[in-house]
Amino acid sequence: MTSPDSDAILLHSATPETTAAVAERLAACCPDAAVVYLEGELGAGKSVFARGFLKALGVSGSIKSPTYTLIETYALQDGRDAVHMDLYRIADPDELDYLALDAVLERLRVMLVEWPQRAEDCLPTADLALHLNWPADGTEWRQATWQALSPTGAHLLESMAIAR
Repeated sequence: MTSPDSDAILLHSATPETTAAVAERLAACCPDAAVVYLEGELGAGKSVFARGFLKALGVSGSIKSPTYTLIETYALQDGRDAVHMDLYRIADPDELDYLALDAVLERLRVMLVEWPQRAEDCLPTADLALHLNWPADGTEWRQATWQALSPTGAHLLESMAIAR
């Protein structure tokens, strides 16, 4: 699991709609390929973020949470795939062997991974990590902390700052 550092960007989200809008902004800045880890407690807004991001990439129709299927793949207009993974239910990283990730990675444009820490080292390295949580004061708004983990992630954060 990654942890925020001094180079991270902090945003606040008061509603699910705001979280989705932030995701749409990030998707608009998304380069040729990116891996984004979505971290936070249950109900923090990871799936809401993923839905907003995928819609902004052009995914139409229902965007299901992969809570039970572990992975949902969406064909994009450029012929590649967007992948949304939710690893909350895996007990052992070896379970990922059944997902045939090598085949998925060949056509990958973007991968959004909820609960990436459960996969240990079985996933591609993240370009960007998003930590969603509630502030300690118990308010309803979410705190979103972004951390670049690669040059691609740094470019994404830079583009997000410009797009504000």
